Amino acid sequence: MLPIGIIQQANTPDVADNRARLIDKIRALATRGAKLIVLQELHDSLYFCQTEDVGNFDLAEAIPGVATEAYAAVARECGVVLVTSMFERRAVGLYHNTAVVFDADGTVAGRYRKMHIPDDPAYYEKFYFTPGDLGFKPIDTAVGRLGVLVCWDQWYPEAARLMALQGAELLIYPTAIGWESSDTAEEQARQREAWLTVQRGHAVANGVPVVAVNRVGFEPDPSGATGGIRFWGSSFVAGPQGEMLWQAPSDAEAAEIVDVDLERSEQVRRWWPFLRDRRIDAYSPILSRFIDRL
Repeated sequence: MLPIGIIQQANTPDVADNRARLIDKIRALATRGAKLIVLQELHDSLYFCQTEDVGNFDLAEAIPGVATEAYAAVARECGVVLVTSMFERRAVGLYHNTAVVFDADGTVAGRYRKMHIPDDPAYYEKFYFTPGDLGFKPIDTAVGRLGVLVCWDQWYPEAARLMALQGAELLIYPTAIGWESSDTAEEQARQREAWLTVQRGHAVANGVPVVAVNRVGFEPDPSGATGGIRFWGSSFVAGPQGEMLWQAPSDAEAAEIVDVDLERSEQVRRWWPFLRDRRIDAYSPILSRFIDRL
């Protein structure tokens, strides 16, 4: 069994406070036995992508930098593998949404730059983030090979499949998603259920567990153009048949440990040999943007 720590947190504008609270929770989960700990998307700040404001680029940090030093230190201190999510300043005017994975000795095991970048009201990420250029490559750690993706990536079966085909033992999604205040209760329910369903589908289709960690709480739109976002929490862990192993509340912080049996994936893939039965000789059209019927 792999004890996985999940931290679902409500953030404030105070980066130092957000980081300090996360580090305290990392230590607490490690004391309780967690060996892998996963944080939410852009966990050090508010979700600044609600508006297009050049001043928000000041939140970005170089890698390595102050943030990576802090998280490397706590990973090393606690002996845990730690999945973080950072606003990376790669060069002047060049920024990424980057997951940095620290191994249990505090070294950087690898990083993943978010590949799919949304651009919707209240989610103006294309203004801030250059699409990733590291590809879909799992990261080897002391607890196994991790398929780390980020938020909007979770809607794309291609990303999950490519991670699985390279031996990822877990799919991990740091996330920032919620409701806009104008959505009806019925629409809110549909959105949240779609989010849960598509990721559980990735678990089933690839025969691997999925870990999704979302932020929670209300964050206002500084521009006033929208009613802000109420992040719906609901972080969860699903097994390789899509079975729900644990789910966080939609309206409160959570710091929990979930035991995941990575060896179970072997048996599930024997029952459901989806990788064996793929028709790789017939899939080349998937590389097209769209297939027009003329």
